[in-house]
Amino acid sequence: MTNKTAEGFQTIRAKTKDLFDFNVKLTEQQYENSSVNSNEIERGVIYLQSYPKRLVFELTNACNLRCRMCGRNDADFVKTTFDTKWIDKFESVLNTVEEVTLMGWGEPTMHPEFIKILERLNQYSVRKYFCTNGQKLSEQKLFNAVFDCKVDIMAVSLDGATAETNNSIRGKGFDNVIGGLTNIVQERIKRGTTFPYINFVFTAMRNNVREIPDIVRLAGEIGIEEVKVVFLTAFNLEMETEILYGQIHEVKQIFNEAIHVAAELNIRLKLPHIQGKDPSGLCNHKPCYTAWRDLFIGSDGFIRPCMSTPIKFFHIDECENFDEIWNHPSYQYFRKVINNAESEPDSCKHCYQSSFANWNRDHAFIQTGLAFSPEWKKIN
Repeated sequence: MTNKTAEGFQTIRAKTKDLFDFNVKLTEQQYENSSVNSNEIERGVIYLQSYPKRLVFELTNACNLRCRMCGRNDADFVKTTFDTKWIDKFESVLNTVEEVTLMGWGEPTMHPEFIKILERLNQYSVRKYFCTNGQKLSEQKLFNAVFDCKVDIMAVSLDGATAETNNSIRGKGFDNVIGGLTNIVQERIKRGTTFPYINFVFTAMRNNVREIPDIVRLAGEIGIEEVKVVFLTAFNLEMETEILYGQIHEVKQIFNEAIHVAAELNIRLKLPHIQGKDPSGLCNHKPCYTAWRDLFIGSDGFIRPCMSTPIKFFHIDECENFDEIWNHPSYQYFRKVINNAESEPDSCKHCYQSSFANWNRDHAFIQTGLAFSPEWKKIN
């Protein structure tokens, strides 16, 4: 393939202020709210008149895989499950926010009422997005729900273009993922629908980085629109040998090859900044807008800035309604300090959140010995 083939091809970068530009048209109410939200982000407003653009529900912190690189292996877990009654407190904004994302420290499809949650969200204009390891996609009930509930976006984790590579990292599951996605894409074609938009999420490490161009080819073979690559963050000494910090030349070559393949196959490709090229320079992280753009609730009911932090603001049961939650004093204080290198929380000073991390800094790649996850306590 010549260089000319890739001319004009733009690599997607992680969104920080806005959400993914998807082909679902916003309602006037959603558009107005998002516009006000963007304006308040720009002005650094602490008490918001707008609602978030996105709600993130961590449905469970349990998982049906044990991936080598996952921070779950190095955190003190008590299994917690999202109580569906909490959705009542968000009902007033489900026609105003753009999106509800179902993701967190566990596998959301394991929630016993996962399909009922999709059915409930489908009553509103909100975009529906879930992230999964793909192990349950072939189950008929979930397969049907993806279409019956009009799931807009589905992110599927896959860490190798072959079963051998993927399963050496994730333990198992390559065939389940490929089989499930193939059926969904074929059904999408049969129905003549544009949903769900599907992307692969690929955690790049020394063991698999050379397969990034091949995972793009695999996406093309199946009929998947996008490949998103994130760098491995190590949470223990063993995985530090797999990080790509310092591998600038090799990573650049592989990314360039992947860009050419993506251009040829018309696959959207989302890549992190190569070390040394992140526009954050020497800052701890990119300007962080999570406390304006998103509201994250953990499966234990605690409101947190995002999933990549041990910080807990407060338990949702402390608040009567959404307005109390969204402008709670804890939220206002976090908005005040988060982008100040001196006053921001310690865990934010070594941010590894994939969208906001500064990939020039080693702490984005190494969290060994740091507090990187919340302490889960069983809520009665």
